[in-house]
Parts: sequence; structure tokens; C-alpha cells
Amino acid sequence: MSVSNETADVVRLADVNLFDPAFHTGDPHPLWRVMRERAPLHRQVLADGRAFWNVTRYHDVGRVLGNHRQFTSERGSLLSQLGTVDAAAGRMLVSTDPPRHLQLRRPLASLFAQPAAEALRGRIRHGVRGLFSAAPVAGSWDLAVDVQQLPLVAAAAVMDLPESDWPDLIRWTGMAAAPSDPEFSVGSTAATLAIAHHELFDYFAGQVRGRREHPGDDVISHLLSMQAGDGLLTREEVIFNCYSILLGANATTPHTVSGTVLALVERPGLLSELTGHPEAAPDLVEEGLRWTSAASSFLRHAVVDTELSGGVVRAGEAVAAWVGAANRDSRIFPDPDRFDPARRNNRHIAFGHGPHYCLGATLARVTLQEFFAEFLETCVSIQLAGQPRRLASNFIAGLTHLPLSVRRRA
Repeated sequence: MSVSNETADVVRLADVNLFDPAFHTGDPHPLWRVMRERAPLHRQVLADGRAFWNVTRYHDVGRVLGNHRQFTSERGSLLSQLGTVDAAAGRMLVSTDPPRHLQLRRPLASLFAQPAAEALRGRIRHGVRGLFSAAPVAGSWDLAVDVQQLPLVAAAAVMDLPESDWPDLIRWTGMAAAPSDPEFSVGSTAATLAIAHHELFDYFAGQVRGRREHPGDDVISHLLSMQAGDGLLTREEVIFNCYSILLGANATTPHTVSGTVLALVERPGLLSELTGHPEAAPDLVEEGLRWTSAASSFLRHAVVDTELSGGVVRAGEAVAAWVGAANRDSRIFPDPDRFDPARRNNRHIAFGHGPHYCLGATLARVTLQEFFAEFLETCVSIQLAGQPRRLASNFIAGLTHLPLSVRRRA
């Protein structure tokens, strides 16, 4: 179910299923507002008996994501993994706790740091302009579809993946991130996820074989040669982390773009004010990251009994940390439901918090800045040309379609 602003004050939390991907095709923020105020620690029990806690306040989400001694990622980092064994636990960055997490992360950090991202800015700008040049100068444009290739401009450069492979990689990562969405499903959710994993793992197994024969200056070659703790990574560890890096890029950046553009289109006065001012792109990006919170939730399990706002999570219990809810917490963000690119002290956690802060955050920021600089420079007018379609996913908050009517400078 979706919750309108008018009914938010009387919604029965027992009627809401945050686990259900279909719930997130509506606007969850009115519900999250109620939860932050009335049920900051809310327990949900599924029909099959599985249960998890929900946290929606900024400081609680930060604590769950930031303190690995109290909350582990090694029993699954996605809500869809609830009640399952994570085969990648201890072997993939997102499902590994310190100190092993740091052993995996530290050798990769320089490849994604500010100097490396800035070195790619020209290539990213070229890719962005190519995306815009392929779009109509005047006419209909489904931005949410076309922008799916954007993160690969940077990610493929870092990982040295040929452009001819991009369509498959976009489709497979979409299936992995939102296997219940009609746009990506190829049968049941489980079947879709299994196919996506098979295709992506098989693809990266091939890339690993190629790099062993012809190593280069790229992430995959680096993963094969880097020391992590007592030795080199296993073949499986390399493949798992290639998958994680690509999924992290493809599953979030496009939805930040389309969600931010939708926010501007819905506020024509603000759009008019910003149009022609590409220098406003960095602040617009930060507010867009907060507003969209594309990585909507992460799963953790309590290591010890831990007190959070509203009660205590017992050791072993699962907790869903809702990043999108935290980024609208009025305790941190004044007037949080106002989209405001001029917002100052914007301490959003769209890239996560603590040890698992997004490895590619700097590269994503550069990509988003280049897109919106071009968008603000060239778009003369832009309006909705149809109903946006939200993604069915309890992991990614985004859009599968954003039909626009545009007029822009070539």
C-alpha cells in the first residue's frame, strides 16, 4: 500500500509491508514520517515468520550502519537476504566487517579517490555530452531509460569493460537490484535473481581469465594482484567484488539523476531559476542525493543487545536501516520535505555511513556534477509528458520511466 499525506496521521503500521517491493512503487515518505515520530523502532513479522526491525531516524540509521561491533553486515546486507545465508559473507566488501573489510578496501581506495575521479572528469564529460547529443533537441525523451548507461561511462573506464558489453551489464544489474520489477523480471523473483547472478558472475569470470593473461591498470587487474591480509584474493573473492562494484554504480547513479530531474520538473519556478547556471550543479547534486536516496535500505543483524530510539534490538535480530527516511529527518534537516539546492550543512547519508561508506562516492559525484552542469546549460524547457513509473524494490528507490517533453540547445 502507499500512504498519502492526508492519511499518514491515521495509518496503521500493522497494515504496511515494507518488505514488499510493490509498496515502494508509491511514496513511502508519509509513512516514514509517522514512523520517525511514533515508531522509530518498528518490528515487522512476515507471513512466513521471518521478522525484522525498521529504523527511520537519522542517528539510529547512522548507528546501525556505522558500528560494526553492534551490527554486522556478514549475515546479508540487503533486505531481500533476510533469513538466508550470504554466500559472499567475509569475501565481498559490502558483506564483510572490519578488520577484513579494511584489508579489502584499503588497496582499492586510491582507484576511486578524488585524484582518480578528477582524472576521469574529461572522459565523463564526453560521455555525458554523448548522452545529450543522442537525445532529441525538441520532443519526447524517456530520461530514466537513457540515463541507465551513464554510470558505465565511469565504471567501465575504471574496470576496463568494453562498451559493446554495456547493454547486457545494464540489464543484468537491473535484474539483480530489482528482480520483482516488471521491467526486469523474467519469471519469479528468485528465478530473475538467479539468472542475473549467473550471468554477472560468469561475465566477470571471463574478465578475470582475460586479466590473468593480459593484466592492465584497472580494478579487475588490481583485485587479482593486491595483497589483502595474508595473501592474494581468491578467484571467487575477485568475482564477488567486481559484481559489487558494478552493482553499486549501476543501481544508484541513474536513479539519482532521474529523481532529481523529476523534482525540478515538479518545481518549474526552481527549474527556471537554475537553468543557464551550470555552476549550481554541485549543490543541486547534493540535494538530489539527499532527496532521492537511491540506495534506500540496508540490512544488518545485531551482534549484541543494543538500545535504539524506541527500544532494544536483541542480539541476532535483523534490522533494516532506511536511508531515505533518515535523509528526511527534521531533527537534522530543517524543512526536510522541501527540495532546496541552496540547503547548507547538507549532512545526508545517501552514500551510507561508517566502514561501508560507498567506495565510489567521489566518482559518482563527479558523474552527477557533469550531468547536471550539462543539463542546466542546455535545457531550455522541460515538462512531464506522462506518468513516471517507480521501481518495485525494497533496496533501490528509483524510476524505470520518466517521460519528458524537452526543448534544449544542441
